[in-house]
Amino acid sequence: MSEAGLEQVLVTPRRRLEELGYFQGFTRQVDRYVPALLEPKHLTYRPRAEVEQDPGWKQLIPYVIFVYRDPAQGPTVFQYTRGSGQGEGRLHHKRSIGIGGHISAVDATNGSGDPFGDGMRRELDEEVIIQTPYRLQCVGLINDDLTEVGRVHLGLVYLAEVEQPAVRPREKDICRSGFEPVGRLLEDLSSFESWSQLCLTALFGPESEKPGKKF
Repeated sequence: MSEAGLEQVLVTPRRRLEELGYFQGFTRQVDRYVPALLEPKHLTYRPRAEVEQDPGWKQLIPYVIFVYRDPAQGPTVFQYTRGSGQGEGRLHHKRSIGIGGHISAVDATNGSGDPFGDGMRRELDEEVIIQTPYRLQCVGLINDDLTEVGRVHLGLVYLAEVEQPAVRPREKDICRSGFEPVGRLLEDLSSFESWSQLCLTALFGPESEKPGKKF
């Protein structure tokens, strides 16, 4: 079995999401869901190979979006194409705006009491080189039961507002990357994985222009 298949990953029962209020797509209700979902009593680690095929569990995934407010172009977002060496084979060759991945049982060994936060920082360190100060904020969640991948994952979406567009890949399978204006990305939504489509639309599309919704 592959190393990824042997990995123990952080999950919560699907019924926990249903208890808190089931939703499909993107929600901004961070205060309603995130603290409750991350309560230790509702979390466990299970073999990744098992839960990838079992929609009774939701793997909790940090999904970090790097944003640079360009004085001339407006909001720009770090985007890339997933290479064939990245862990989730069902997403290979798709474009993405999210950096992150599974929270592993090893992230619980740091003793900080925050395995999700530790795992998110580990994923960032593994995937990208960040050479600028940034501010991190949780802005929403993604649940997409309309796709095979989405049925077994639940995304916690973070915006990382960078002072300069100085983010570059560390992993060789983060291909054709760079910051691009959100308008250009919205014009090519079909080339992106479903989570990126949901985030681009919710955070930067026409609906985000409504009062209280723009980031």
